[in-house]
Order: sequence, then C-alpha cells, then structure tokens
Amino acid sequence: MVSTEIRNEIEEDCGLVPSWITNLSEPASDHSWKLVRDLEFGETELSAREKALIGVGVAAAINCPYCTHFHKEDARMEDVTEVELEEAINLASTTQYFSTVLHGNEVDLDEFVDETTEIVEYIQRQQAAAGAD
Repeated sequence: MVSTEIRNEIEEDCGLVPSWITNLSEPASDHSWKLVRDLEFGETELSAREKALIGVGVAAAINCPYCTHFHKEDARMEDVTEVELEEAINLASTTQYFSTVLHGNEVDLDEFVDETTEIVEYIQRQQAAAGAD
C-alpha cells in the first residue's frame, strides 16, 4: 500500500486513488507510482502524445485490456485520432509478427544487424542523392 504522502499526491493528480493502487506491495508501492508519475506523466524527451501512442502499441502487443483501455484514453486526451490509434496498433502488430518470424526461424542476430546497417546506409545515400537534386 502506498504511503499517505503518495496517496495524497495520486488523489491530487488523478482526482481519486485507483483501487488497483492498493494491490501494490511494499516496498515497491511508492516507487511504482513514481515510475508512472515521472515516466508517463512527467516531462521527458518524448512528448505526452508520443508516449501515449507508444503505450497503445505496447498494450495491444501484450494483449492487456487494462493497459489498452488506459493508453487509448490517454492518447485521446492528447488529441490522437482514431485513425492514428489504429495505425499505432497496426505498427505494434507488425513488430510482433516479424519478431515471431525472426525468433521462430532463429535468424542469426549478427547477420541481421549487418543487413540492417547496410539497408540504413543505402537509404541514407538515396536520401542524400535525392536532396542534392
């Protein structure tokens, strides 16, 4: 259970203390809230909109209805459209799909890294040439 100080902070930030907060065990309860507060709600290198879209994609990929609901609502508060939500979910699904293909076929990681490097360098050369035109 969170400390009184953190409980008050959550209530001030959210308007109420969600029931699931009481399921956080010591000694991680206060720390767990601080992770949410600092990484998800706090000012970081990513915008709130970017974080919301990442949250939607991850939630969909891990098949969590709780996280999916929360992060979709969070994204909507950041003016993410339904089309953008669908795209984020589709991107998450392609990542999960190709991860399954790569792992299932035991693709050599070093070879994959080398090929990715070659692809990135090629695309960068193409972009540079297009920019020079």
